[in-house]
Amino acid sequence: MAERTALDIPLFPLHAVLFPGGRLPLRVFETRYMDMTRDCLREGQPFGVCLIKHGKEVGEIAVPEDIGCLAHIAEWDMQQLGVLHVRASGGLRFRILETQASGNGLLRASVEPIAPEPELSVPDRLLGCANLLRLVAADGDKVQFDPPHRFDDAAWVGYRLTEILPVPLIAKQKLLELNDPIVRLEILHRFLEQRGLLTSG
Repeated sequence: MAERTALDIPLFPLHAVLFPGGRLPLRVFETRYMDMTRDCLREGQPFGVCLIKHGKEVGEIAVPEDIGCLAHIAEWDMQQLGVLHVRASGGLRFRILETQASGNGLLRASVEPIAPEPELSVPDRLLGCANLLRLVAADGDKVQFDPPHRFDDAAWVGYRLTEILPVPLIAKQKLLELNDPIVRLEILHRFLEQRGLLTSG
C-alpha cells in the first residue's frame, strides 16, 4: 500500500467532534481563526477540527486529540462586523504527526490522512440503527444531514448516529477513532437497545 502524503494544515481545536460527511456550524471571532478562515477560502484548502484534550476554545492554545477530521468550508457569512459564521463539512479523518504554534497563536500540524472506511452494507442484525436514522432524517426541522444520504452504508449510518446521540464528547471521539464501521455500529446498536430505542432482533 502506498504511503499517504502528510499534509500541513491549521488546526481548530473545539469542544466538538466532526465526522466525515458531517456538518459543523462555527462562529468565528478570534483573529487567529478569522485569518485561518480567510486563508482557507482564498487557497481552497481545508483546516483540521480536533476535540480538545486539554484547554479551552478561546485564549491560550489548547492541546488536541491525535485523531481529527478535515473540515472544508461549505458556506460562510458575516452579518456583523468581526463575527464570521461558517458551515464546514467533514472530509477525511487524519492523525496528527506533530504540531507547531504560529506567532498569532494558531496551531498548525503535520497530519497523515486516514483512508476512507470501506463501504459495507448494514448487516441485517443492525438494521434498527439505519431505520432509526431514517426516522430522524425524515424530521428535517430538527436534524439535517448533507446529501447524499446513504442509509445502506454502515460507516455513514454510524457517523450520523454518533453525531446526534447525547453521549459524552470523549465517547464520540473514541467512535471516530475506530476503523471498523461494523464494530462502531454494533456499539451504537447496543447503546440504543439498552435504552429501549430499538427492538431486538
